[in-house]
Amino acid sequence: MMNNGCVVVGGGPAGMVLGLLLARGGVRVTVLEKHSDFLRDFRGDTVHASTLTLLDELGLGERFAAMPHRDVERMTVRLDAGEAAVADFRRLPGAHRHIAFAPQWDLLDLLATAAAEESTFTLINDAEVIDVLREHGTVVGVRYRDRATGAERDLRAALTVACDGRSSAVRAAAGLAPRRFGVPMDVLWFRLPRERTDPDGVFGRLSAGRFAITIDRGDYWQCASVIPKGTDAALRAAGIDGFRRDIAALLPWTADRLAPLTSLDDVKLLEVELNRLRRWYVDGLLLIGDAAHAMSPVGGVGINLAVADAVAAARIVGPALRSDGGVPLRLLRRVQLRRWLPTVLIQGVQRVIHRALLAPALAAAPGPRLGAARLPAPLRLLRRFPALQGLTARMVAIGPLPEHAPAWARRPAVRSRTGR
Repeated sequence: MMNNGCVVVGGGPAGMVLGLLLARGGVRVTVLEKHSDFLRDFRGDTVHASTLTLLDELGLGERFAAMPHRDVERMTVRLDAGEAAVADFRRLPGAHRHIAFAPQWDLLDLLATAAAEESTFTLINDAEVIDVLREHGTVVGVRYRDRATGAERDLRAALTVACDGRSSAVRAAAGLAPRRFGVPMDVLWFRLPRERTDPDGVFGRLSAGRFAITIDRGDYWQCASVIPKGTDAALRAAGIDGFRRDIAALLPWTADRLAPLTSLDDVKLLEVELNRLRRWYVDGLLLIGDAAHAMSPVGGVGINLAVADAVAAARIVGPALRSDGGVPLRLLRRVQLRRWLPTVLIQGVQRVIHRALLAPALAAAPGPRLGAARLPAPLRLLRRFPALQGLTARMVAIGPLPEHAPAWARRPAVRSRTGR
């Protein structure tokens, strides 16, 4: 006998959305989360318009609205030649004409709380998956270590779904290796104070040898400094003073706000990867999100795609799991076929941006002004025809193939516990 209809490895956005949806369909589902809680800084905090719509469909929109978050309506980039709008979310269709930035741990707590209201849902923290279980060539669950006690346990299921990110332990245990695409950069994340008189929104700043993004989080700026791939060690060897000088040179308005960066321990490295599995499944196992296709941070769309994967997976495999039967390979194949084109399309756009814009900019020596004479042609086009900013906004905030909750997982709106 199987202990579960489904075991989901990884309690990130994809894993928690999948667990919630399946549990609402009556599937016995267990989510294994390696950490003891969701409190990890500098995770992707973007909640896209399509995800906000999904929360509405699940009856959780009002709960999310009561959480601390920041709505953003525009994305702009500033080059030495001037400023241009990249995406205008006010041009989106539907109720959510913005994207939101919220601490990911708050969103995950919201999803976990909603899922815990279903009798078939279980969340196990401190559960580090160390292997997959196989019988006659079929994956039938996982072995995990309780990080609090060191004890090892087996958890069997009709279907195992890996949502454990770009360094997926399940993927490694299953012997699957993704195709890797070269990337020119890594990203350093840090925070800076935000003044009440600062403008709202998301801003990019690109100059020769330097690129930074500042994200309005209400009382602080979440900042990303994009650096050439593999240069983090040299940057850290130069010390915090050199890092602060580089940031002040690129973002002069931050010069008087850099004191809170007291050491490079305040600066977190994201090693950027762009990869994709050729096949997202084997008998008894499905991989989605970053475990199947790690995305570049360009556009901030990785979470959007991972959540969409989870919704598609729940809709396609949920009925089979609800019947207490196994999940045939043809259904796992359907999940990949459904999500393959959006993934390839977005990764293709990211590779073009890497190659045509970011790699040349990061390779240039600081000093000469990048594009000082005029903006690049794509940005000039966006400036001249503002309606195009709606297309870029749709690609970022909704994606090429948005997914909607199946009817059996939807609920009426549920107010937050604060009554707001």
